This record gives sequence, structure tokens and C-alpha cells, in this order.
Amino acid sequence: MRTARVLLAKVPKAQATEVIARLHREGRMDRSGRIIRDDRWVMVPVIAPVPGFETEEGIVPMKELRDPHQVIDALTEVPDELRHLLPRRWEFIGNIALIRLPTALDPYREHIGQVYSSALGASTVVRDVSGISGELRTPDMEVLFGHDTIGEKLENGIRYRLDVTKVMFSSGNIDERERMGHLDCTGETVVDMFAGIGYFSLPLAVHGHARRVIACEKNPDSYHHLMENIALTDVTDIVEPVLGDNRDLMLDAPADRVVMGYVCGTARFLEKGVSLVRPGGMIHFHDTFHSLGAREEAEEAIAQACGVRGHHAIGSRVVKSYAPGVDHVVVDFIVPG
Repeated sequence: MRTARVLLAKVPKAQATEVIARLHREGRMDRSGRIIRDDRWVMVPVIAPVPGFETEEGIVPMKELRDPHQVIDALTEVPDELRHLLPRRWEFIGNIALIRLPTALDPYREHIGQVYSSALGASTVVRDVSGISGELRTPDMEVLFGHDTIGEKLENGIRYRLDVTKVMFSSGNIDERERMGHLDCTGETVVDMFAGIGYFSLPLAVHGHARRVIACEKNPDSYHHLMENIALTDVTDIVEPVLGDNRDLMLDAPADRVVMGYVCGTARFLEKGVSLVRPGGMIHFHDTFHSLGAREEAEEAIAQACGVRGHHAIGSRVVKSYAPGVDHVVVDFIVPG
């Protein structure tokens, strides 16, 4: 059985039924984890601390959600010949369920949203229409049921708050977010060139112990949630949000480390990234490359950006498959003086 470390609210057994119902209504429960009970206490997975109750991190079994087709007989409006198109996978951000629907199911989408909300216990059901697009990585979403599109994701002890209809959250990058938190950045100044809502900035500040993180973000919606998440995580003295194009970013002193967590064209920002880092500093360069020869493509782009300064690559890894024959790759390299 899969387990995960989550935030738990410690609720007296006598109050558990009432409190769990309230947390469910308010969208405060972390629905990915199981509730743990003993003779005195009920440990409820939550996405944020609950006023009036002690909260602590703990390891709990993860829910194995059932196929909704095994439990939902209420999908009476969907013809039998189309039922095989119904989504069998979903993602939760707080109490919001994200699903995909082919266009053949468009006439039934409101009915599907209502039924999936009931079956999955989601306050809101949102349809991912066509993924993310454009320079600002804007999602194309449609609300099928409910009204609240603000959700929170608790990951490795960090709360990410976002509007799922305006801002992307890539669950496929979870290992890389965790890796950033495992870096020893003690005393360092770090520039996060594509900060988003704080995907890498927050782990670097909280777990990597960076002295200063300059988090640059161009998308105003993402920047709004970046500031919100910095406050939620209580790192306002470490993370400095900057709204604007990172190519206009000016530093009072070179950074020790630069994170370039973007894809589909990050190479055109490499020269700026190199200019921001001190001699001997580290750059974490993300981009998409053909699965065959990805390392060679990345090395060529880095070499061109570094020019006569040269570089020393110390590692690369595939973050995830991005598309057929295309991988999201990160290369860590040092820029010498």
C-alpha cells in the first residue's frame, strides 16, 4: 500500500463526525490520504492547519480511489456506447477534482460533473480542455460543477495555493520539486527565473535553507499566488517576489545558483541565466528535447550560451515524458569564471 507524509489534524474522537463533515464542506481535507483512528483520537489529513486543533505531519496510507464506473449508477444520461469514454483518472487540488473529457461527451458534461462530484466527494469538478499553452503557461479549463476554483496542494510540508482555472500545477514535476528541497543552499542567493506560484522557490527556502531567493514571475495570476504562498509558508524574509520578464532582472550582486524551471524554449533565456550567476555558480536548466539525443541537444544549447566562459555539466535527468518522443530534461551545470 502506498504511503505519504501529510499534514494531520488531531481531533478528539467524540468530535470527529461533526468536524470531518465541516472540513469536507469547507474543502480543507486532503482527500489523498486515509483517516487514522484510535481509541481517543482521529487523525484527519488536511491541506492546511485547522484553527482550534493541533496539527502535525505524519505518514498515512494513500487512498486507492475506486473506478467511478463501479459505484456510479446515476450516469443515466450517458449512452452505453459512450461510457467507455468516461474518465477513469483524475487529480485533486484541495477539494477540486480535475478530469479530462473527450468532445463526444460535451452534451453530458454538466451531468458528468455533478455525478463525479458526488462520487469523488469533490466540491468542484473542473475539466482540463486542452492543457496549457502560451508563454505564460495558461491552462484551458472549464468548470463542470461547483464554483470555488481556488485549491491548495500540500506537498513535502509546503502549501501551494492556486486558482486551477488560471494557473498550472504539474504533478509530474513532484520529484524535481522534492530534489530542489534536498539541495544544500545554506547561505546562498538563488534566482528562480520562472517562479510560477513558488514551485521551486519555496522548497529552496524551506528545506534548502537558501539565504535569499529572488523569485521572478511574468504571469500576473501566478505572481498573485506566489506572494500568497510566500506568506502562507512564512518565508517573506527569504523569498523576494519580482513581477516581470526575467530578461529585465537586475541584481545587486551575482547569484550563487540559478533555477530555469521552464520548458518549450528555455534555451533562449540561457544567456541571461549565465549572466546572473557568479563564477563557479550552478545553473539548473530545464527544457524539452527529443528523447533520443536529449543530452546532446541540451549540451549544445548550454555551450552556445556560455561561449568562451565554458561550462561543466555535472548531471542530467529526465523529469518526465512531455509528449511522444519528447522529454522534459534538466541539466545541472557549473559556469566557471
